[in-house]
Amino acid sequence: MAVGMHSGDRGAWRMIVRSVLVLGAIVLAPSLVHGQAATSPQPTLGSRSVPIITIGNHRFRDLDRNGALEPYEDWRRTPLVRARDLVSRMTLEEKAGMMMHGTARSAGPMATAGVGAGYDTAATGKLIRQVGVNSFITRLGGSPQMLATENNLLQEIAEHTRLGIPLTISSDPRNHFQYVLGASVQSGRFSQWPEPLGFAALRDSSLVRRFADIARQEYRAVGIEETLSPQADIATEPRWSRINGTFGEDPDLARELVKAYVEGFQHGRSGLDSAGVLTVVKHWVGYGAQRNGFDSHSSYGKYADFQNGDLATHIKPFLGAFSAHVAGVMPTYSILVGATIDGRPVEPVGAGFNRGLLTLLLRERYGFHGIILTDWAVTNDCGEICQNGSPPGERPTFASVAMPWGVESLSKVDRFAKAVNAGVDQFGGTEEAQYLVQAVHTGKISESRINQSVVRIAMQKFRQGLFENPYVDPARAASVVGNAGFQKEANLTQSRALVVLENKKDILPLVARGKRVFLHNIDSATAARYGFNVVSNLSQADVAIARTNAPFQTLHPNYMFGSMQHEGDLGFRNGDKEFEEIKRITAAVPTIVTVYLDRPTILTELKDRAAALIGNFGVSDAALLDALTGVVPPEGKLPFELPSSMAEVEAQSSSKPHDTAHPLYPIGFGERYTRQTSR
Repeated sequence: MAVGMHSGDRGAWRMIVRSVLVLGAIVLAPSLVHGQAATSPQPTLGSRSVPIITIGNHRFRDLDRNGALEPYEDWRRTPLVRARDLVSRMTLEEKAGMMMHGTARSAGPMATAGVGAGYDTAATGKLIRQVGVNSFITRLGGSPQMLATENNLLQEIAEHTRLGIPLTISSDPRNHFQYVLGASVQSGRFSQWPEPLGFAALRDSSLVRRFADIARQEYRAVGIEETLSPQADIATEPRWSRINGTFGEDPDLARELVKAYVEGFQHGRSGLDSAGVLTVVKHWVGYGAQRNGFDSHSSYGKYADFQNGDLATHIKPFLGAFSAHVAGVMPTYSILVGATIDGRPVEPVGAGFNRGLLTLLLRERYGFHGIILTDWAVTNDCGEICQNGSPPGERPTFASVAMPWGVESLSKVDRFAKAVNAGVDQFGGTEEAQYLVQAVHTGKISESRINQSVVRIAMQKFRQGLFENPYVDPARAASVVGNAGFQKEANLTQSRALVVLENKKDILPLVARGKRVFLHNIDSATAARYGFNVVSNLSQADVAIARTNAPFQTLHPNYMFGSMQHEGDLGFRNGDKEFEEIKRITAAVPTIVTVYLDRPTILTELKDRAAALIGNFGVSDAALLDALTGVVPPEGKLPFELPSSMAEVEAQSSSKPHDTAHPLYPIGFGERYTRQTSR
């Protein structure tokens, strides 16, 4: 649209553009529409108030309530034709709203973060009706029935908007163990599997595809249509706090598993379909090379360090997602230091503002045609608390969170304009659509460029069948989510993914019957069901079983994410309360120790103390005891190397995989033992 038109001229121009687009749809569509009419099955329609139009044997939702079947309402047409027609009918303000990926507000003390057991439909409804937002992240917990019911309520609000555009509801991962607000959601009733590292330990792409297919069914059952995963980041910096969400540090293995993950979630190898979950692979690109392991959610962690040529290694896992026709890509927050594209340094701005990374590489070189969705809060202002942390004695809050790295000095309008012109289609964690509108009015973005993004977003909604039926059945959600069959497969995977690092004197597998056992961080009732005689005094025990977590430091407690994430040293420290208890137990009785490896832990202090040493990536007590007693023998191999000292960690390159000089356990290490026939 030309800049400087009067409102009347703009209205006339919209009519011309609309007529051209609709005419193009009519010219192009007959072979598609009439060619499919006899064979395309009538989709199930779901409406609460929208009238139904009947034409012959076919039924359609009259989303704009004008009594006529418009091209975007006609499910016989292609997603592209429908999307172009829809965009031709939208105002600039509606288009800008569609480019926001907001947060569905909850009822309760964490309303703006969306955490709670129900939506604030008044607050979220205002965003839908007045701002035009139709993509939202949900962080609700609760029962599957409740989630389905609440998501239906939001879809019903969207049904009443001018064009009846349905919502796309997204989620961070829900099927694992570790919970960090802003990165994952508590599993609740969803089937609980190991972290992605556990799948990397098993090196089985068919299993990853099966997991993703199960998670897909659970998501769609409750009305979640988009997953903000997988992490294709390579875990090359051992201190980094986001490693648990990756597939480890082998780029070739990660490429294979990322591909399978996308195929499972999107319901096939040809891309997103009506039963699939829109999958957003992240974080493009280089997030795993964080300087000192500090995370770029915080200002002190905005940089990732690269050596010449290493960027290609970090790109490799994304190629698996591209080959599976992934629907979305999320750029990293980080500024890449030392990285180059065709011999030229990468612009020192976060990837969400980086034309070289988004257009030259992602769009042009790798041919990605889906949605580019920014990570959360990249357009926010980074004020004093964001830059320097909360004052002493004050707890940090999410109100100060912002990640506009490299563009801190730009206005919000200019940040939005720079991101869109770099290649972004949608903005995560914001509903400030007015800045996009302002950027168009001031000539910083063309409306034709806005149209490109909105067509991409709309096409995914059409592919998923949301314009026909965005509603779900709460009763069915209760029978699908976390059902016994799904959880049985998840438990089996938890056991198999364990990595046996030490098994001295073949202490494993254990014969449980009658054995006196001392437990640390393990449920005694669960152990008793396996036939163990649980004792509370170490002197009475034949053996001990102890759980512990990988050590970490909280080096930046005055920053919101720094207060939650695991940073710093990877080794156990004398004087630490938990480690002193492990030392006490191992000194008294042969002890099986399992460590939750959310980062590549230095186990030098445990190697000689433990009778058996096992790495886990999320395991229930029952799945652990299944493995220890040989019911389901562990099969895992380390998805990253375990360093021998912090000195070697500090000497390695942040951007190169498995490059410490003398690892205590190399990548791919893992022992095996035979099945125990009885307990």
